[in-house]
Amino acid sequence: MKLGDRGRTVRLGIIGMGLRGVEQMKVLLPMEDVEIVAVCDVYQDRVKAAQKQTIDSGWPKPFGSTDWKEVLDMPEVEAVIIMTSWQTHVEIAVAAMEKGKLVGMDVGGASSVDECWQLVRACERTGVDLMFLENCCYNDVEMALLRMVREGVFGEIVHARGGYQHDLRDEIGNGDIIRHYRLDHFIHRNGDLYPTHELGPMASYLNLNRGNRMLSLVSMASKAVGQSLWMKEHRGDNPELQNIVFNQGDIVTTMIKCQNGETMVLTHDCNLPRPYSRSGYLQGTKGLWTEEGRQIHIEHISKPHHFESDKELLEKYEHPLWKEYREFGLRGGHGGMDYLVLRAFIESIQQGVPFPIDVYDAASWMVITALSEQSIAMGSMPVAIPDFTDGKWMKREKRPADKFSLDTIAWDKFESN
Repeated sequence: MKLGDRGRTVRLGIIGMGLRGVEQMKVLLPMEDVEIVAVCDVYQDRVKAAQKQTIDSGWPKPFGSTDWKEVLDMPEVEAVIIMTSWQTHVEIAVAAMEKGKLVGMDVGGASSVDECWQLVRACERTGVDLMFLENCCYNDVEMALLRMVREGVFGEIVHARGGYQHDLRDEIGNGDIIRHYRLDHFIHRNGDLYPTHELGPMASYLNLNRGNRMLSLVSMASKAVGQSLWMKEHRGDNPELQNIVFNQGDIVTTMIKCQNGETMVLTHDCNLPRPYSRSGYLQGTKGLWTEEGRQIHIEHISKPHHFESDKELLEKYEHPLWKEYREFGLRGGHGGMDYLVLRAFIESIQQGVPFPIDVYDAASWMVITALSEQSIAMGSMPVAIPDFTDGKWMKREKRPADKFSLDTIAWDKFESN
């Protein structure tokens, strides 16, 4: 079956119809084998807008509610996609699994270590699977790098870096107006609030939870001045917010040590003026790649001690999924990776196979937020990272290989290869 071919119909409920939920609906509605039968948000106007969006796309009007529990009670809902605020993800996901609904959960950091354990235990107890919808795992560059790692181009991987570096001062600062939850987190917390965009691809490169795991981390936060300055300059309409004190450091740096000896560095940077970047960096015994300047150096291929453009090698090692995707036609947001992560969710359900990004990945990536807060609060002391697999990482049962696999490349599933 080629990418985009119709499978059996999967009936979804979407919980959370803010900007992220709406954008994902735009990706899902053209899929002929997906029917959105319920939409939910705490704000009624968002529910009505989502219903209209569905009708305008030629589908029947979905059930609408401001209470997510009503969606979970619907027998016609097979799976839910959770696009709510970070602090409600786990509560809704656990309840959904208890109701027998497969879960696609949007990314975000955890509020505590305990809620990560709640997520894992609910999945194990119910036998209902969850997929963490980390779209960056399916970006074209990251998937080409994954192929290069699998084929040994970089040799043995030693170190990786990345960041969520995104000027969000207006989104944070206007959170009360646009009804966005980031504002509360930046006022009250201090840690790596959004680690998974860079950590997800790194986890694939380093086989985390599949023969390797994260052991410990150390985090450090800079002073918090950028967002306060923005508030003083832009929020004269609200004197209380204009003078609010933010806990969230402008730059948060987290260092992670892995069981097999690799190190990783994560950077959170959302309160200062800058262009968007995930600052990817991957280094092994045969060479390295860096997103800054889009440069690469591979021993015995590149000129000694010189970088070259990554364009030729990334094209040579294009992942077969992206080759097929380009032939099919790119669609959806974030350069097309939103479509792929959602198709991975839908097609795994259709085939009855485990999700490529599972509950153990979700827990171990999300927990970085809570643990980074702990480390910073203790003067940047090291903090142990729990093993949410309870030792299963040493010899995980392999997921059946398909086009969306991140631990292997299923060449036989691609007709053009």
